[in-house]
Amino acid sequence: MIVKHTSRNEILAKLQNKVKQKNPILIASAGSGLVASLLEKAGADCVNTFSGARLRGNGMGTMSMMWPIMDSNKQTLDYTREDIMPAIKGDSFICACLNANDPLKDMRMVLNQCKEMGVYSVSNIGPSISYVDKDSEIYKVLTKSGITLENEIEMLKLAKEMDMVTIGLAFDLEDSLEIMEKAQPDIFCYHAGTTKGGLKGYDSGEPLEQTAKRTEEAYKEIRKIKSDVILIAHGAGLVTPKDGQYILNNTSCDGLWTGSSTERIPIEKAVYSTAKEFADLKFLK
Repeated sequence: MIVKHTSRNEILAKLQNKVKQKNPILIASAGSGLVASLLEKAGADCVNTFSGARLRGNGMGTMSMMWPIMDSNKQTLDYTREDIMPAIKGDSFICACLNANDPLKDMRMVLNQCKEMGVYSVSNIGPSISYVDKDSEIYKVLTKSGITLENEIEMLKLAKEMDMVTIGLAFDLEDSLEIMEKAQPDIFCYHAGTTKGGLKGYDSGEPLEQTAKRTEEAYKEIRKIKSDVILIAHGAGLVTPKDGQYILNNTSCDGLWTGSSTERIPIEKAVYSTAKEFADLKFLK
């Protein structure tokens, strides 16, 4: 098995051409090689790997990655190398979502490992401190112990210096602007919240219209910092393709990022439905 490699220049040229042609970019998460190959075949520009996607493949919710049940970076690198890279043809590029706050790893080493396996893009959500509410006690404890957004920013800056495509992500406007100001990522995803729906989704009760409104408000401020940044929408009310079309129509995004929407929820529906039909079969009397 020889996995096709790409480069920062190739990736950005393809994405910038899609933006110029007014064709939406699609980034989609995969927790298994099967899902990755299907996403690539369907036309995803980027398949991203991270511990949350791997846990979704085991039937858990994405946010279970916030609990210290594993080495997030090791899990991401291992399954990316063994499951994802051999499953794709190279039409989609791979983005590894890393934990820049890992106290036991030099992130330069982790980034070099990514490049060695053919991964030339990284993001800061594996997981990110931006997931945690700033008015919570746990946020204060984490930041006091050295788990900070600054570490994520430094990783994104280093990745760009190492000729990698950087995808910044944050859950609120404050973190979004700080990442944009300091890291200047090539792509930025405003994460509107955990995707609702399915067995493990979290429904905040926010309507799709509000998701679009909050996303666009963030975009307007973000573009003031870096006008040519590629903006990607994700989360909360964005669940179905119809929802995605609404986001495209009502924000200035350049594309969409799907996780549970093209991974967990479709698998739950398809496997359960087909298995139930088999389980309900009867012998002829």
